Amino acid sequence: MFNFLLLQFLVLSYSLCQTTTDDKTGVANEHPAWIMQGNIYEVNVRQYTQEGTLNAFAKHLDRLKEMGVQTVWFMPINPISKVDRKGSLGSYYAVSDYTALNPEFGTIADFKQLVKTIHNKGMKVIIDWVPNHTGADHRWLTEQPDFFVKDSTGKAAMAVDWADTRQLNYKNPVMQDSMIAAMKYWVSNTDIDGFRCDVAWNVPATFWSKCIPQLKRMKSIFMLAEGDSAYLPESGFDAVYAWHMFKMMEKVAKGERPAVGLDSIVHESDSMYPANTIQMYFTSNHDENSWNHADFGTFPGPVHAPFAVFTQTTANSVPLIYGGQEEPVLRALKFFDKDPMHFGKLQRAPFYKTLLDLRKRNAALSADASFRKLSVGDDKAVYAFIREKGGKKVLVILNFSNRPQPITIKEKVLLGNAYNVFKGTKESISNKAWNISPWGYAVYEYKSD
Repeated sequence: MFNFLLLQFLVLSYSLCQTTTDDKTGVANEHPAWIMQGNIYEVNVRQYTQEGTLNAFAKHLDRLKEMGVQTVWFMPINPISKVDRKGSLGSYYAVSDYTALNPEFGTIADFKQLVKTIHNKGMKVIIDWVPNHTGADHRWLTEQPDFFVKDSTGKAAMAVDWADTRQLNYKNPVMQDSMIAAMKYWVSNTDIDGFRCDVAWNVPATFWSKCIPQLKRMKSIFMLAEGDSAYLPESGFDAVYAWHMFKMMEKVAKGERPAVGLDSIVHESDSMYPANTIQMYFTSNHDENSWNHADFGTFPGPVHAPFAVFTQTTANSVPLIYGGQEEPVLRALKFFDKDPMHFGKLQRAPFYKTLLDLRKRNAALSADASFRKLSVGDDKAVYAFIREKGGKKVLVILNFSNRPQPITIKEKVLLGNAYNVFKGTKESISNKAWNISPWGYAVYEYKSD
């Protein structure tokens, strides 16, 4: 009961904080400046090291910073329910206590120190939050049974078809306030920089419109929604998942759709979302890896590279790297049991570093930079575009086919010589014809010196 009263106190204690908000919606007007040319790196703490602890993960921070990682996203760090647990360790997404840390990973003191260390390295931290449902033995089930949707027998109903979860009742305003207070607890007590919200698509807009402005009054946090519905950015989320584009990318990779098929999703997104919506692009994440064999199955071998470049350079985007892709870890990680990764080769780390460093230094890859398609060859196979902001320009050419493709740049998209960021050379590319290799990629930026 003490914890519950503490949560209610936190709800009230932050109500006086101030921020700049839209007068009509109450939602903060701008995204955090630090995310606009930033990136996200997802960490599966359990599988990241043999120990599976926060302290063991911390040993990787220097190499991640060197690779260019800016924002570290931790999958849920809360304790996991034991009732109806799946596998030997359970799902991170079956939370038993919103204001405690999973002892599997360490202590709350360990996490606070880790956040400080990450901040000292100039990086940001977001945590995975599970607002749609709890685990099957969350303390609210006994302390606050009205916080849950009931099934036909009067018991707390499971969420969707996940037997280890229980569905929260968002018609209960006290439950909503308690959820907001729990989120504030992590911002206030650990100084995190935002949340990735699980199953955000099944939580009502009225809650997000109330919750997000309160969180943003505390600090300039980043809010990422697992979902792609328009109501999510309209309710205050900074970013949503680029699910539609990911599915189209898979079809292009399989040869089921031509490269120009990506344009249909670009146009769909432009008409669907508010103009300043950021989308998170990816070639893998924890769900796609464990259940759908990404990226080693969906973008196998050389197929991965041009799609990874696309996710790192396209419009209105923030790119994601799933922890292990830089090795690369070419298997589906177990979800409910221990299955540690091993790092040593880091074969893709230089590739990702080139892209992450380019995004950081060149405003043309900012989430709000302009995007213009170019036709430089067979549009069914070759996808090219130019990004531009503040006099900075980046040209991207991608071959989404298993055959060499002839390329000709027919307009002076860049003044003077173009700098090939992967080769480190200056090249004159206007009106020049050449062949791009199967599943090839080329990224150029303008350099005045």
